[in-house]
Amino acid sequence: QVKLVESGGGSVQAGGSLILSCEVSGFDLSRNSVGWYRQAPGKEREAVAHFNALSGRTDYGEPVKGRFTISVDNAKNLVSLQMHSLKPADTAMYSCAAICRSVSGGHCDDYYYRGQGTQVTVSS
Repeated sequence: QVKLVESGGGSVQAGGSLILSCEVSGFDLSRNSVGWYRQAPGKEREAVAHFNALSGRTDYGEPVKGRFTISVDNAKNLVSLQMHSLKPADTAMYSCAAICRSVSGGHCDDYYYRGQGTQVTVSS
């Protein structure tokens, strides 16, 4: 049974940093793509970052490029999202996703499994 449990969310001021973690189980993290998404109230879900386990390739949404970094620790079954230079526009519920269902633009654009999410609030 695949499980994804996020943690690390919270409230920070603009310009601050947070590290989100996603503890995974039930599948081989070293052989599957994973990603992070976010959704703000009244807005559509937005892809934040993707990690392709087989190629090591990472992809990021335009709004977060240069500020966010996705990483994977296979030994700990952990997917992390380092977020720096946070902006109020980054305020959203962040959730991790795993096991690619479809590919577009060279990276996974849909996943079979998603976690419940962790809230990030950035104040100005």
